[in-house]
Amino acid sequence: MAKFNLQPVVKPRDWKGTLGRLWTLTKGSRKGLGWILFLSALASGSAIGSPLVIGRAMNAVDRGDAVTSILIFLLCIYLCDWLVRFGQQFLMAAVGQKMIHQIRTALFGKMKKLPLAFFDQRQHGELMSRLTNDVDNISTTISNSLTQLLTYIFTIIGIFCIMLALSPLLTVVTLIGVGLIFLLTRLVTTHTRKLFSRQQQILGKLNGQIEETISGENVVKAFCRENQMIEQFERSNEELRKVATRALIWSGYLMPLTNVINNLSYVGVSIVSGILAVNGYISIGMISSFLLYVRQFSRPFVDIANIYNSFQTAVAGAERILDILDESPEPADAPDALPLISPAGEIELQNVVFGYRPDAPVLKGISLKIPAGTKMAIVGTTGAGKTTIINLLTRFYDINAGRILLDGHDLREYRMKDLRNSFGVVLQDSALFAASVRENIGYGKETADLEDIKAAARIAGADTFIERLPKGYDTILTQGGMELSQGERQLLTIARAVLNDAPILILDEATSSVDTVTEQRIREAVLKITKRRTSFIIAHRLSTIKDSDLIILLENGHIAEQGTHEELMRQNGKYAAMYRTQTGV
Repeated sequence: MAKFNLQPVVKPRDWKGTLGRLWTLTKGSRKGLGWILFLSALASGSAIGSPLVIGRAMNAVDRGDAVTSILIFLLCIYLCDWLVRFGQQFLMAAVGQKMIHQIRTALFGKMKKLPLAFFDQRQHGELMSRLTNDVDNISTTISNSLTQLLTYIFTIIGIFCIMLALSPLLTVVTLIGVGLIFLLTRLVTTHTRKLFSRQQQILGKLNGQIEETISGENVVKAFCRENQMIEQFERSNEELRKVATRALIWSGYLMPLTNVINNLSYVGVSIVSGILAVNGYISIGMISSFLLYVRQFSRPFVDIANIYNSFQTAVAGAERILDILDESPEPADAPDALPLISPAGEIELQNVVFGYRPDAPVLKGISLKIPAGTKMAIVGTTGAGKTTIINLLTRFYDINAGRILLDGHDLREYRMKDLRNSFGVVLQDSALFAASVRENIGYGKETADLEDIKAAARIAGADTFIERLPKGYDTILTQGGMELSQGERQLLTIARAVLNDAPILILDEATSSVDTVTEQRIREAVLKITKRRTSFIIAHRLSTIKDSDLIILLENGHIAEQGTHEELMRQNGKYAAMYRTQTGV
């Protein structure tokens, strides 16, 4: 008897529609499914035919005839069954993995085309779950459950027809037991589904607590919150224990009761068949065959219930995957999109309005003209919209109203790839990959050789610490470069921007995480790389932007002040107050 599946079931919203779309999505990788269907029918042949052969053997023994040929034939059936099932699993593994490969490729490819807003509005862990857990659920269902389901369906249909042909009366007795098992399964799963759903909710909460505690362990220790975190964990863990215990107890009712029903059904068939045999209606061999059919007929039903649950979870996961595939990608280039090879770098914002939510605008009618080659600094309090301007320049987001012009043309008129290649970006959060230092610096310019990379590192002031690493530029960084200090990681990203040699440069808080000595080195590097380039510098340390050609102060979605450092200091406004507060001058 198969074991009942204790895993929680997630119900899909639309069975038919989702399966239809999966069928379309896997077009081109389904070759071989027809053979799998044929092999599934053959695989059920052993379960269907072997009891009849055993019945013939029993009749031969009863008559005193030889049974050698019958036993050899039975052995051949079992051998063929093994070969067919092996071929079925081998073919299903190949076809299933091709289908999963196509689904995973489509999903990852779509994620690369989605706008940044999509990722900003969703938890990254939840997206990772779709790429891993949901795809794995589909993979398991296709590779394992599908072949079992097909075989079970053919087996049940075949056995039922033969049982009905052998004895309608005994078939009715068998169906009574099967009906009771079905009702029992429905009763138990109705209770367990709610409990398992609650268990998953608590488990998700517990996992979140664990992840937050581990990632923020330094904060926990710094504020001496160890005892409170332990108590919080114990409460959630105890709640999980109680719910899981109830779910397992309810699930545990099923197997013993199912076995009891099967045994009673078996006894009932034995008694009725014995009465029929005594009265000469059936033979000993037929009784043997029918009893074997009873065992084989009732066994797949709980397995099918488990497979059905797996299918529900897999289809629900497929819906989550299809939800991503249905998301609108970044706007495609217009057919007449303009190329942008070497822009001069003149930028103009015309009454730009933008908000991450329609009801909460961040920029409220910004107008500004930046001549080519200008080094412009953007300052303001947190949330004033400094980084938002950068997101709009690179078209990570598109404006709600107004226009942004580059060399006299709207940004949306250019080819997206050309536009972004025109910007060299150093973000506040340094993004490094699990690759060598050399590969990280050359990330935006694959054609760069080692000498180019070393030259960029020297300009950024990163060459000194790189040469101290175990393998220098070939040192492999792990965990996003966590073995480096924050300042060293920032220097690598600046070197990456230097190597990219883009005509427009963006430095978003490039010195926010470095010491004063490193800050001075970065400032010297910035002076070199911003020369004759249009540059946008966001900085909280106002001392690093004194030599900017233009400084704007953002406040409440508007430009409150603008000018050079000297001009703003003479205005004696908010910029001057911020500068004096920082420098004490």
